[in-house]
Amino acid sequence: MEKETTPSQSEWRIMEIFWAGSGTMTAREVIQKMRETSDMSPRMVRVLLNRLWQKGVLSYTVDEHDSRVYHYTVEKSREDCQKEKSRKFVDSYFGGNGKNAMAALLQNAELTEEQYRELEEILEQRRPSKKSP
Repeated sequence: MEKETTPSQSEWRIMEIFWAGSGTMTAREVIQKMRETSDMSPRMVRVLLNRLWQKGVLSYTVDEHDSRVYHYTVEKSREDCQKEKSRKFVDSYFGGNGKNAMAALLQNAELTEEQYRELEEILEQRRPSKKSP
């Protein structure tokens, strides 16, 4: 079985804190930020930080003054995680068929005119170039 390398839903909430901030954070700092929006226990935050490290989403260095303190740093951007999650979603639920995945998502979406234009631009950019005769 393929090793999971993308954040779970709970881990994603922690990554939102990292992606919104800048630089390195300790577990204590993450726990304080999580308290603003969640009742997740400090122990669970630490477990999730470890899982994110195992997945390669975060890295850490040990504090030079206190070996019990880890300084976590982002290794995967939000965009990279979204791309990987999207690919796995399409593979898992649509047998790798991107057209069927997009169709299913679009059937239930209420889009503005501007959003339609943005999607058209994306599709045009992804269109394979036509070879001249």
